Amino acid sequence: MSKDKFVEVSAAVLQAADGSFLLAQRPADKIWAGYWEFPGGKVEQGETALHALVRELREELGITVTTAYPWLTRVFTYPHATVRLTFFRVTAWTGKLHPHEGQQFSWQQPGSVKVSPVLPANEPILRALTLPNLYAISNVAELGVAAFMNSLQGKLDQGLKLVQLREKKLSRETLHSLALQMVALTHSYGAKVLLNGDAEMVQEVGADGVQLTSTQLAELEVRPEVNWCAASCHSIEELRRAEILGCDFALLSPVLPTQSHPGAPHLGWEKFAAIAAEASIPVYALGGLKQDNMQSAWQHGAHGIALLRQAWGS
Repeated sequence: MSKDKFVEVSAAVLQAADGSFLLAQRPADKIWAGYWEFPGGKVEQGETALHALVRELREELGITVTTAYPWLTRVFTYPHATVRLTFFRVTAWTGKLHPHEGQQFSWQQPGSVKVSPVLPANEPILRALTLPNLYAISNVAELGVAAFMNSLQGKLDQGLKLVQLREKKLSRETLHSLALQMVALTHSYGAKVLLNGDAEMVQEVGADGVQLTSTQLAELEVRPEVNWCAASCHSIEELRRAEILGCDFALLSPVLPTQSHPGAPHLGWEKFAAIAAEASIPVYALGGLKQDNMQSAWQHGAHGIALLRQAWGS
């Protein structure tokens, strides 16, 4: 096979109710034998990526997909070919898993993969799977520090795992103090905190990463040296820039009309889906959303949703 041949592949992240996902080991008669990967296969002529996914999972695993959400697209060059992988998150299927091609299966937990080696193209996917579906943005401006911290603890008790500190009207000194409190509290729950626009403060307070503003995204030439780097995007150009910069995920907004900017233009779900399509990093939908918009977000290619006011209600 030519090194520069372009192969279209559909891949499935089968997710169980407990959050675990399925990896399959490539059989001995295939290239990269013994390596672990997400199940799937080549897209045949005349097929869509989804049709190929359904067919491959039926042929390889003996299951019929009933719910699959578009997720990420990644291009990876192996010595033998360049592969374009279209990933779907598969959350429901019928039938019992059966290794029709003699491969081994293993259910793994995000952030704690116990099998190896994994195909190189899948490493970023494993990292992306550690991101939760909900990304909460602070609202100290309306709640006040004490009420916000109480609400944050309540949400952490309920399972919140990812928070952004974004308070444009607070002084840096006040933000620094608040960030220290948030980091201590969230880390005690195993959750992550990203700071809006201040990579230097991330290092100072021990936060987990930075949320770049769209202005910073346009100006930066090098990804900040932080564990997690996210970007705030409003267009396909900004999303592509975030990918080039090496961001781990992005916010894309505004999806729906928002309370803070009534009457302002918004994307709508169809335009959101068009921008998010083929994204190589997870994209969170933001703007005018509620918790019950999660399924709509998944159907339109989002990793999950980001909430501001709605994140801290009852």
